[in-house]
Amino acid sequence: MMKKNIFTIITAGIILVILALYLIAFQVRLNEQVVLTTFGRPVLVLSEPGLYWKWPWPIQSLYRFDSRLKVLDSKFEETYTRDGKNLIITASLAWRIQNPLKFLESVGTELEAEKNLQSVLRNYKNAVIGRHPLNHFISTDSGSLQFDEIEEEMLKLVSTETEERYGIGVEFVRIKQMALPEDTTAKVFERMRKERERIAERYRAEGEGEANKIRAEAESERDRILAMAEAEAKRIMGEGDALAAKYYGVFSENEELAIFLRKLDALRDTLKEKTTIVLDTGMPPYDLLEGMPELNE
Repeated sequence: MMKKNIFTIITAGIILVILALYLIAFQVRLNEQVVLTTFGRPVLVLSEPGLYWKWPWPIQSLYRFDSRLKVLDSKFEETYTRDGKNLIITASLAWRIQNPLKFLESVGTELEAEKNLQSVLRNYKNAVIGRHPLNHFISTDSGSLQFDEIEEEMLKLVSTETEERYGIGVEFVRIKQMALPEDTTAKVFERMRKERERIAERYRAEGEGEANKIRAEAESERDRILAMAEAEAKRIMGEGDALAAKYYGVFSENEELAIFLRKLDALRDTLKEKTTIVLDTGMPPYDLLEGMPELNE
């Protein structure tokens, strides 16, 4: 009986020690931040993992917050660009609790924090989109797109407010999804078609200009070659005329020889093929044949 009472006392003592430890000791886990309050007033913020001590409730209380990065998506809703075009955009942001004390005082819970983040993201998303024309979001010219700049503007505005008001740090803001209403889609496609036609027309004009250039160069080269050929022909003709004039000079000194040679040329031209001619031998140049000795076959 005595042994049973001792066992009961030891067991009760262990339970009391565990209960006392539960009331006065606590653990901060990895990726966790803890705010310790005394009579409801924050007195300590703990972020290093380990075992800590406190006064039991209701003197001191603990508020635990997850310090890991969380992602929040905005609602898929319609907004307007600077040039009055409709866009349907979903944006997302990644956030974490940066100042747990301010977070506790301003929002208290992650659920309430997400409600506030939704409102902040929606306001600044619409404000930034309203500063940019449609071609910063959709364009056939990649140089007109400004997604990085737009996301950077959103991040700067959103993070500034969330840090100051809620103790929440925003790591990034991204345009997650984008669509166009039906009427805007038709206008965009029409504009893209015209843009393509304009580019095609520019290429055609450039091609025509290049073709004209090539034709002009070819014509210039042709004219140059013809001019050179004509100059060479004139040179050769000049040399021929000079040579002919030299022979004409010889002929002028002996007219009978010149006439005889001319008659020989005429005979050679008319009798170079097998030809039968019946003519008066007194007719030049056949008069040369008169008096020639007969050839024995």
